[in-house]
Amino acid sequence: MITEIHDITATELRVYSSLTEAQLRNDLHPDQAIFIAESPKVIRVALDAGLTPLSLLCEKRHIEGDARDIIERCPDIPVYTGPREVLASLTGYTLTRGVLCAFRRPQPRDLSEICSGAGRVVVLEGVCDTTNIGAIFRSAAALGIDAVILSSECCDPLNRRAVRVSMGSVFLVPWCFCANPERELSALGFKTVAMALRNNSIDLDSPTLKAEPKLAIVMGTEGDGLPSAIIDNADYVVKIPMAHGVDSLNVAAASAVAFWELRKNNP
Repeated sequence: MITEIHDITATELRVYSSLTEAQLRNDLHPDQAIFIAESPKVIRVALDAGLTPLSLLCEKRHIEGDARDIIERCPDIPVYTGPREVLASLTGYTLTRGVLCAFRRPQPRDLSEICSGAGRVVVLEGVCDTTNIGAIFRSAAALGIDAVILSSECCDPLNRRAVRVSMGSVFLVPWCFCANPERELSALGFKTVAMALRNNSIDLDSPTLKAEPKLAIVMGTEGDGLPSAIIDNADYVVKIPMAHGVDSLNVAAASAVAFWELRKNNP
C-alpha cells in the first residue's frame, strides 16, 4: 500500500524521524528491534540476504524509478512517499538516494557460530567511528575475511551511517559482539595477530603469517591503538612497513592492507 505523507508527525513514521539508534535497537525487546537501510542498492543487498523489510520511505519520483523493483519485491509492506522537501522535513536532511527502508533487526549470533570453518577473521577493539566500521566491513567482504568480531565498545554495524558506508557489506559478512574475543578465538585454534608498533613487531608480509591456517587480525582505534594487555597476549605483533616516517594509517585503510596481505591462499 502506497501512502502519501501529509502529517510528518504520524506515529508510523517515527522510525525514520525521531527514534534514536538506541531506541531502534530496542535492547529491552530485541525481537522488536529495527535498523534503517538507505539507498536502493543497499536495500537490495539486505533483501538478498534474507532480512525482513517493515516499511519503505521514498521520494515520489522513485515510485516508478529506483524503488520500483523493491516495491514489487515487498508487496505487503507499507510504502510512504512524498516530494523531496516533505521528506527532508521529516528526516532532517535530504535523502542521499531518495529511498529508506526499515528492516527487522536480525537475531544476534555468537562467535563460535560465525567462526565455524573460518580461516581469516578480524577483531575490532573499541572502534566506535561509524564510517570506519562501514569501511572495514566493505573491505572485509571484498578481500575474503570470513567474520568480524567486535568488542562491546565498538559502534553498532547496523547504525544507519555504517550500513550506508559499507554499501550493504554488513549483510554479507557474519559478525557478532563478544566480551573476550581473543580468548575464545584462541580456544577455537586461531592465532591472534595484533596490529601494533612494538620493538618485536614483525612485518605484515612475513611468510610465517601466511603459513598459518587460522588467523584473527586484531585492530584498535587510531588514537589509542590496542590495549597493552591484548598486544602482550597476542601470538604475533605485526606492523605495516611504511615510508617517509609515517607510523600509522587510519584503521579502515590499515584493515584493507592487512586483509589483502593475509588473505587465504596468498601465494
